[in-house]
Amino acid sequence: MREKKLQFETELIHTGYESSRHHDSLAVPLYQTSTFTFPTAEEGEARFAGEHQGNIYSRLGNPTVRVLEERMAEIEHGAGALAFGSGMAAVSAVLIHLTKAGDHILASRGVYGCTFGLLEMMEEKYGITHDLAAMRTEEEIERSIRPETVCIYVETPINPTMEIVNLQAAAAVAKRHGLKMVVDNTFCSPYLQNPLLAGADFVLHSATKYLNGHGDVVAGVLVGKDAEEMEALRMTVQKDVGGIISPFDAWLILRGLKTLHIRMDRHTDNAEAVLRFLKGQPEVKTIYYPLDSGHPQAETARQQMRRGGGLISFEIEGGRKEAQAFMNALKLIKIAVSLGDAETLIQHPASMTHAVVPAESREAMGISDSLLRLSVGLENAEDIEADLRQAFAKVNPDSKRLQEA
Repeated sequence: MREKKLQFETELIHTGYESSRHHDSLAVPLYQTSTFTFPTAEEGEARFAGEHQGNIYSRLGNPTVRVLEERMAEIEHGAGALAFGSGMAAVSAVLIHLTKAGDHILASRGVYGCTFGLLEMMEEKYGITHDLAAMRTEEEIERSIRPETVCIYVETPINPTMEIVNLQAAAAVAKRHGLKMVVDNTFCSPYLQNPLLAGADFVLHSATKYLNGHGDVVAGVLVGKDAEEMEALRMTVQKDVGGIISPFDAWLILRGLKTLHIRMDRHTDNAEAVLRFLKGQPEVKTIYYPLDSGHPQAETARQQMRRGGGLISFEIEGGRKEAQAFMNALKLIKIAVSLGDAETLIQHPASMTHAVVPAESREAMGISDSLLRLSVGLENAEDIEADLRQAFAKVNPDSKRLQEA
């Protein structure tokens, strides 16, 4: 046991791993195995009965995966964590864990398109209803609570509109009503925001994004503040539904986590530079960035986020045709729906990540046909700006300001 709690950057590299227990390997070993042997039949019986600790089968636990889970629990200030095969597997698991037929989920009015699809499916198949609320104030959240509400599900910043939900206010309402609160923290990573410290019960990530950071893994992580509840979730929903992560993917995320703090600072530095550039472009109607002085909830964002992060959404003049023409004019920046990679990526939410959301619901969420989401990568900021500049010039060659930039 260490006498002093380690700093965040050190936890990213060391937490959950002792090399002396793994043949003195400096790097976390990859235990690429489906099952584990028992020395005796009696030991196998004892492990299945829960009387002895030990490995059984990788769907129930794996040493490489366990290091990732312990590390994530530590850096998100939780008591336990579970790793999954995708971010949506983590979302599905926690919502299945918290609900039964007839229950109600209150969600922030903007959620990832597949989360929206999951909520719709749960309502259609199992009668688990949901409402989407702006959650601007405690009073607004209170008005949306029903007698059958069991949890509050929050994204903040919201994908892709960058609206901010006050985590402490939402947690206060949840506590008053005895509800569980789940927060999708993918956009921020644990480096920029820690929802459990603000009162949430669960925090989840698409580990595909910033946690891994290299665009070569699909994975998810769920962290909870109650160790017993997380272990119960492991031995029920995760075990029986089976949305587990592979040991190799867990190993890749552990490797990515070692540089999370460095990458997040560079993503944010670049995003701030791109933000300044976009403000000078006449084709840009509106910009959405959490800590921008023009953001209506910037003060709330500053209270719960350490920095603004690497994502910028912006609307350009025109509609879908103009937005797609601009994307097609880009050369360095890639058209792709992920985020948090080393490469700068751009996507059109209305026709891509949120295409499953009906048009009227997208409009209510603030997702217009001219909205673009930019995941600012790790390249030189001047090169990112140059690509944006030439694309603006190509779609609007008559703009004198762009020609002279």
